Amino acid sequence: MKDGVNGVALAVFVLFFVAVTVMGFLAARWRRAETEHSLDEWGLGGRSFGTWVTWFLLGGDLYTAYTFVAVPAAIYAAGAAGFFAVPYTILVYPLIFTFLPRLWSVSHRHGYVTTSDFVRGRFGSKGLSLAVALTGILATMPYIALQLVGIQAVLDVMGVGGGENTNWFVKDLPLLIAFGVLAAYTYSSGLRAPALIAFVKDTLIYIVIAVAIIYIPIKLGGFDDIFAKAGQAFSQTNPVTGKPRGALAPAEATHWTYATLALGSALALFMYPHSITATLSSKSRNVIRRNTTILPLYSLMLGLLALLGFMAIAAGVKVTNGQLAIPQLLEDMFPSWFAGVAFAAIGIGALVPAAIMSIAAANLFTRNIYKDFIKPDATPAQETKVSKLVSLLVKVGALVFVLTMDKTVAINFQLLGGIWILQTFPSLVGGLFTRWFHRWGLLAGWAVGMVYGTLAAYGVASPTNPSQKHFGGSNAEIPGIGEMGYIGLTAFVLNVVVTVVLTFALKALKAPDGVDETRPEDYTADAGDPGVQVELPPATAGTSH
Repeated sequence: MKDGVNGVALAVFVLFFVAVTVMGFLAARWRRAETEHSLDEWGLGGRSFGTWVTWFLLGGDLYTAYTFVAVPAAIYAAGAAGFFAVPYTILVYPLIFTFLPRLWSVSHRHGYVTTSDFVRGRFGSKGLSLAVALTGILATMPYIALQLVGIQAVLDVMGVGGGENTNWFVKDLPLLIAFGVLAAYTYSSGLRAPALIAFVKDTLIYIVIAVAIIYIPIKLGGFDDIFAKAGQAFSQTNPVTGKPRGALAPAEATHWTYATLALGSALALFMYPHSITATLSSKSRNVIRRNTTILPLYSLMLGLLALLGFMAIAAGVKVTNGQLAIPQLLEDMFPSWFAGVAFAAIGIGALVPAAIMSIAAANLFTRNIYKDFIKPDATPAQETKVSKLVSLLVKVGALVFVLTMDKTVAINFQLLGGIWILQTFPSLVGGLFTRWFHRWGLLAGWAVGMVYGTLAAYGVASPTNPSQKHFGGSNAEIPGIGEMGYIGLTAFVLNVVVTVVLTFALKALKAPDGVDETRPEDYTADAGDPGVQVELPPATAGTSH
């Protein structure tokens, strides 16, 4: 790592950061509505975004700064096993093509802002809705923290903030400034801010990857040399584990792990609240359908991005923290000015999803905790005010998480968040296609999946850090099969089994079921269809019938 501050790279980084900050505040005037005091306007951008705005927004939401840093870092550390992110982002788009348009239609028909709004309306259960909301908030918090980790990695490589012995305030001041700016323009502009900034973020990332995938291999002697050096490095024994460091292709023994992790991650991705928030901001169901066909372009980008992990090995990058491998590669390989562009892409790539995630978590709290249990008669203006304040508190919580805890803790909690959020799949996706599941069965299945997933993850020790005895990974032995697999998918299967069995039992006992406020035609309605309403009147919005 180079000594001192990379002044040129820092100047370019600051230039882009200031530009997107100005854009963030100006976004409040972009497509401004007559009345801004509603969650539809602040939290969903007026539900007015077309195909390209939604594409950039979803891309900025799903392909984050942490993706930019962590996917190639996984390749750098262990080899091809880190490529699981590529197949899972391929699997996810046919999957969401089947259910996202239905969710969009019923949400626009009834004014739903969150997935918990839909679950409450579909199953007539505030308890089940609360479980989905709390799961979403818990799973989102460490995800936001990891975006700040991505910014911090870039700042560390640029030499900003001093060394480990520097006063904590001086060391963390750049991150505090970035957080303050993010909080201010999110509070002011809501979802419109990340939607506008996403254009800059994605353009920069595409430029950086296009240049990197051509320029760096030329400097390193071509892909033949890159893969040869990576293969040699992976064949060396790891002194901690006594096993080879990794492999260029997954070993047969890891096939179950690879496959279940890819499938489970694909099922979980659009259960995250921020994914749904970006989806519901679209102006029609056809916008969603079009996006499921063009979003795979990001998967192509992700595959090229992952190759940077092999390049970091071939370039001789040596870091104690794997999250610094790619930022360090960019600084070593590129001229300082273009390294600044690359760092800006990562930094802005953290701001966009962090903003959307904080808005999504705030909307869940406001609609499904504050309105349902604390103030049922809250007006749209009061909902908006509460959501703005909670979005600030969520970001503060993420910042405290990053500043006070070891980075591996944030990563482990994010892995746990993926296991948790997958347990909401039966309630959300199942509810979009059938009313057969009983609300109590769904709640029991959710509880079993959450408990099993958490306990199984607690029992996993880190394979590379002997001192870490708990939450060291997301894979464990699959009961009854004996193969290693993704804990989240195993918990999901248990969840579904419990839900189905209890639904049969509860229906046989004629247990009282909730009232479904939706109708079959709601699931295929479009924005121009008669009877579609963007927001319910204040007296009835968010209530069950």
